[in-house]
Amino acid sequence: MNVLGKKTVEDINVSGKTCLVRCDFNVPVKDGVITDDKRIKGALKTIKYLIDNHAKVILCSHMGRPKGEFNMKYSLVPVRKRIEELLGQPVIMAKDVVGEDAKSKASTLKSGEVMLLENLRFHKEEENNDPEFAKQLASMAEIYVNDAFGTAHRAHASTAGVAEYLPAVCGYLIQKEIEIMGTALENPRRPFVAILGGAKVSDKIGVIENLIDKVDTLIIGGGMAYTFLKAKGYEIGNSLCEDDKLDLAKSLMIKAEEKGINFLLPVDTVVGDEFKDDCNFKTVDSNKIEKGWMGLDIGEKSQAKYDAAIKNAGTVIWNGPMGVFEMPEFAKGTKAVAKSVAESGAISIIGGGDSAAAVEQLGFADKMTHISTGGGASLEFLEGLELPGISALNNK
Repeated sequence: MNVLGKKTVEDINVSGKTCLVRCDFNVPVKDGVITDDKRIKGALKTIKYLIDNHAKVILCSHMGRPKGEFNMKYSLVPVRKRIEELLGQPVIMAKDVVGEDAKSKASTLKSGEVMLLENLRFHKEEENNDPEFAKQLASMAEIYVNDAFGTAHRAHASTAGVAEYLPAVCGYLIQKEIEIMGTALENPRRPFVAILGGAKVSDKIGVIENLIDKVDTLIIGGGMAYTFLKAKGYEIGNSLCEDDKLDLAKSLMIKAEEKGINFLLPVDTVVGDEFKDDCNFKTVDSNKIEKGWMGLDIGEKSQAKYDAAIKNAGTVIWNGPMGVFEMPEFAKGTKAVAKSVAESGAISIIGGGDSAAAVEQLGFADKMTHISTGGGASLEFLEGLELPGISALNNK
């Protein structure tokens, strides 16, 4: 999908106009306090641009899964407080989303002022992409700005529906996501290396099939590696395996070979006798996993092999951990790969979710070119799928 030709906030005159801005403020809150405000900070550039250019700004977002009911546990009040602190100016809070309070506050908004609607998902119509609800949202504004990449893969009222009723452009966050990832996929600096991990092959089939036509090296780790190893005829003991995907795994390996792609699987594996952190464990060659043992991480030989491939890369895309990252003993492979990517000097793109968490925790975040803000959205982007929240935006 060609996303690089979408209009941005800079392509439209916002002065004096009311702008409805879809952000991703789905942040963790504990006892009324936000424990990680990265997503709020990610939206600031767009919000500040609109304020500086005399727009009237209406922010909207979802938080959690309130299941279409007003549930104050999921209220955006803590978000409002944090935005006020970061902007250094008051933020008007609406008590509802498309009710009397929101509409009257929106109608009296002045240039440079900011207001925040309550949680969009307090209405079930939001996730159902109900046209009437989208129309009500749109009725409060003159321009729609989508800056929520994390929800761009969902066709909801606030991500796709409102674009039917208003001029629709993207903010800086979405612009950055689609430019960096789009360029990596369309015109990468080579060698182009993709690292895919995580539990299941089925979650990444589309990504592998799309990337196999683009990359020079494909590195596989995590639980999904054992489906490929079994497809090669290896014994994998009690390791995770999707038996219904063995033929597919075989065909992907054949396709990679025909295209001359360097397709790397773990050559050694850290195996445990139980799925827990304090199990008995040892490192064995990947073709020597015994019955009663299961693969939980990549071994040191695999780490060295992967490091050699990553070291010379021009572009690296990484999505998914190499082992059971949440158990410290089996996080070593993921740490080693994070270190290799950080030190490679390549254009490095981390595709949200667990890989992003790993890179943050290990302190390598500032060494990466780009850490995607959307797990599911970045996966679908890497698959080459249409993202409804982006395709709904106006073309330049």
